[in-house]
Amino acid sequence: MANLLDSPLILATRRNHGLEHATIHILSRHFPGKPLAGHSNPGGFFILGDVPTDSVREAATEALARLRNGESRLAVHPGCGTNYVVAGALAGTLAWLGMTGAKTGRQRRERLPLVILLSALGFMASQPIAPIIQQRITTSGDPGSLAIVDVYYVRKGVHRIVTRK
Repeated sequence: MANLLDSPLILATRRNHGLEHATIHILSRHFPGKPLAGHSNPGGFFILGDVPTDSVREAATEALARLRNGESRLAVHPGCGTNYVVAGALAGTLAWLGMTGAKTGRQRRERLPLVILLSALGFMASQPIAPIIQQRITTSGDPGSLAIVDVYYVRKGVHRIVTRK
């Protein structure tokens, strides 16, 4: 697994994802209550939110410096899609297991309370697990030689941050 996560395209995406999260943490501090999101790829990331481009540039630059200075916790964000995927996967898998062997509609209805309980347990179990998966798999708090090449306005509420390794 480590070899796959360190392959060039995946590592670049993980580093950009960590920088994206760190940037959003900083922007959220400057624009409290403003909805923000992001999307990362090997060439950089997008910040989605109605904020000034200069603020995005400053936040990304600060985020990179802080990651370089060891603030790797900035790479993990509570609003990351990884959290939703882990919660859905655990809740869905436990719900499916709860229905295993139920053949009739009556059996399925009778198991509904069990399935709801198992789904809730899956969701609760995801809360401590998802940030660990972010930290170890979907993001990297170590930017390595990552550099910001450009930050530009794409259209209202969309900014592109171009990086290189």
